[in-house]
Formats: sequence, structure tokens, C-alpha cells
Amino acid sequence: MKYMIQMNVPADQWDAVMTSYGEDDMKAMFAHMNALNEELTSAGEWVDGQGLGGPSRVKTVRAGSDGRPRVSDGPAQAGHILAGYWLVDVASEDRALEIAARASSCPGPGGQPGSDPVEVHAIPGDPTGA
Repeated sequence: MKYMIQMNVPADQWDAVMTSYGEDDMKAMFAHMNALNEELTSAGEWVDGQGLGGPSRVKTVRAGSDGRPRVSDGPAQAGHILAGYWLVDVASEDRALEIAARASSCPGPGGQPGSDPVEVHAIPGDPTGA
């Protein structure tokens, strides 16, 4: 079964969160995430995954009345922004939840586990439910 596992952060706190990491903190965070990615790849569970940029790198697009894109800077809605995701193909929901917990335990500033919330979205084989 495929799952999307995603980490979100408050969009209005992105800059403060990112600047709270010292150089060693950033190295520890990337080492943790790289180890998780390597584990998923070795287990054959990795499909895709990326860390994403902050709100300043987001564009919101809506179709204009003429069908052409109307583009604005920033997220479509205030609140949380997707910071990164994993797309995995695993044997069970329990395994997806285990991966999410591992992502949540990523070290934050000062090296302490962040315990950030991580969402797990099941991807049905047939989205119509048929």
C-alpha cells in the first residue's frame, strides 16, 4: 500500500524555525533524514521524497476566466505549509506509522528530538473506492 507521509510547519514561523538551527543542528537534521531515506531505499519502500522550500518559494495558481493562470506569491491559505514529504510503498499501515514516528523524532535545535507532527495519508489503489 502506498502512503504519503508529510511534515508541515506553520508558514508564518518558517523563517524563525529555520534560523533557530545552528550549523551542527542542521547537520544532525540532515544526517537523520538521510539515514531514514537510505533505510527506505534499502528496504525497497522508497518511491519519492523531498524537502521543500519555505513560503517565499511557493506560488499559488488559479485559472482566470480566460483559462490562463493567475499567479500569486505564497501559500493559498494561511496556516501550515508542507515542509517535506515521503511517498512510500509499504506492507502495512503500521509500517507507515513507524516511518512517520521516525521522521517526527528528527533532532531539532539543540539536538533534542523535535516530535513535530507528521501526517500519514493512505493512497488508495482506486481513488473512487470501487
